[in-house]
Amino acid sequence: MIRLHRLFAVLALCLSAPAAMAAGKTGTVLVIHGGAGVERSGMTPESEARARAALERALRKGHEALVAGKPALDAVTAAITVLEDDPEFNAGKGAVFNHDGKNELDASLMDGKTLAAGAVAGVHRVRNPILLARAVMEHSEHVMMVGDGAEAFAEEQGIELVDPSYFRTEKRWQQLQKALREEAAKKASTDLETAKHFGTVGALALDSKGYLAAGTSTGGMTNKRYGRVGDSPIIGAGTYANAHCAVSGTGWGEYYIRVSAAREICARMEYLHESAQQAGAAVINKEIPAMGGDGGAIVLGADGAVAMPFNTEGMFRGWIGADGVPHVAIYSDDALAMPPAASAR
Repeated sequence: MIRLHRLFAVLALCLSAPAAMAAGKTGTVLVIHGGAGVERSGMTPESEARARAALERALRKGHEALVAGKPALDAVTAAITVLEDDPEFNAGKGAVFNHDGKNELDASLMDGKTLAAGAVAGVHRVRNPILLARAVMEHSEHVMMVGDGAEAFAEEQGIELVDPSYFRTEKRWQQLQKALREEAAKKASTDLETAKHFGTVGALALDSKGYLAAGTSTGGMTNKRYGRVGDSPIIGAGTYANAHCAVSGTGWGEYYIRVSAAREICARMEYLHESAQQAGAAVINKEIPAMGGDGGAIVLGADGAVAMPFNTEGMFRGWIGADGVPHVAIYSDDALAMPPAASAR
């Protein structure tokens, strides 16, 4: 009986897959973000240039995997690893500090083909949390691991561990010091520069077989306390992928968790037949702000359509198609053409 249920589940996934997937004619697409909440006042021409270069490197790295015929999961993992290694972003090397002056890292990954998923939260020594999230998905019976247990599993799996000092950057340390001063003056919640619920990196991919994948990685929120965990490692909140769409979020995690933001976007596309643009805008620019939250997301449909809704001054973002030309942007008024859906090609 159990085997029959599993067979029916597999058949259902196959039958629900878009026509483009069945035909095997879908063009490859990779979409990334490096976090919403970007403000011009906090950027310099040099930091803008570094961020744009890093986004392009991540896009090219993920594109290499797609060109080689590798699955969407490989492209997502490759792109996020590049961003985790770059101190410009709030993930991996550039992670923010918590209230106690430590870095706590979270990540998650989901395979739209099988609905398999892996996630980690509150790790301190894992150089690339996205690689550990994938190990959880592929080499354990679990979906999420946290803290010391996750790091023990990382050691068993040969995932690279580093001394916590690896994650320290002066920029993030000074953000914490400013947040602590404002907290003492009871005004931390009013300053987006230091009450950071922004940051985070993410990637989505559509591979040559028409399958989707999504991943997200973050250092969380500056000055967070009590082992706080946001939406990034929570499947359905910060990350989701199925046969119809893939989503990675970046913003005020508490609100993304409450509305299951990533899953909500995919559900709107699947059941209401909304476009990536419509579904993303409904959740990111209407539902979450109505509750008091803000942020952004990237959305990728099985037809190759891309949306990048956000309601802040900027969001590091970009995409690359089958032609291998990277497209990146930072601010809301930056020109960024979107790839056409398969039906429009």
